[in-house]
Amino acid sequence: MEAMTFPVPGGRTTDAADAVGVPRPVASTRKAGARPLIGVSARPRKPGEVSGWPDTHSSVMQHTYLDGVWRAGGMEAIIAPRLLGDDEADELVSRLDGLILVGGGDVDPALYGAEPHERVYGVDAASDALEVALAKAAVRAELPLLAICRGMQVLNVALGGTLDQHLTGRPGLIDHGQPGAGKALHEVAVESGSLLAKTQGGASSIANCWSYHHQAVDRLGEGLIVSARSVDGVVEAVEFADAGDRGWMLAIQWHPERTAATDPAHQTLFDELIRQSSR
Repeated sequence: MEAMTFPVPGGRTTDAADAVGVPRPVASTRKAGARPLIGVSARPRKPGEVSGWPDTHSSVMQHTYLDGVWRAGGMEAIIAPRLLGDDEADELVSRLDGLILVGGGDVDPALYGAEPHERVYGVDAASDALEVALAKAAVRAELPLLAICRGMQVLNVALGGTLDQHLTGRPGLIDHGQPGAGKALHEVAVESGSLLAKTQGGASSIANCWSYHHQAVDRLGEGLIVSARSVDGVVEAVEFADAGDRGWMLAIQWHPERTAATDPAHQTLFDELIRQSSR
């Protein structure tokens, strides 16, 4: 599917009273009963990835993310990778009711002041530029946000955090899967009282987390706390420390979209995003 953007009446605006340039949440202008509009960041297509397409700049999107949104009662707006300034990112976010940052290649280590590990792969400047700008704009606007796998890493970097660039094969770690080479299914332990725990009805763990990542959150970004870990201590979810006083946000390292159609624990993450986006 060719990625495209389009304007739809949104749920948030800014006005002259925002003297410091920080958008503030206002009542949604969405029609009663309409599905909330959820922005979903697309992936750049690699040359030759789609048979029959010319090798020109284009984007793709896995429907598992979109299916999770639709089952929950939302409607998607696919956002193509592009360079956005702060004002443009704020404008785009103002037209949305919620946002999902999806999985993909590695974040450029230069964005968190590190030299690249030899196993860093799939760095794409347009994706980094778009998603870092969107993450910051969503935080400023208190827009409901679900950040998945790379999306969690993007959010952490956008807020000044760093990443552990290569976990695979390290002694003492469980199998977290490997991008392009296979998945791992494992359990994550959820922090009691966290926003993540509340989405799971107070459950202390989430089973069968579909995972394939070779990087993870290292130093936490500003305002973030850990809300889940795997048995080896790898960070599996983060959220805002003051989640009760700011917009709804969950960031998770695994891929709930892969199992959400048959596993309520993972579909619940999309359900809660849509519930928050409908408010």
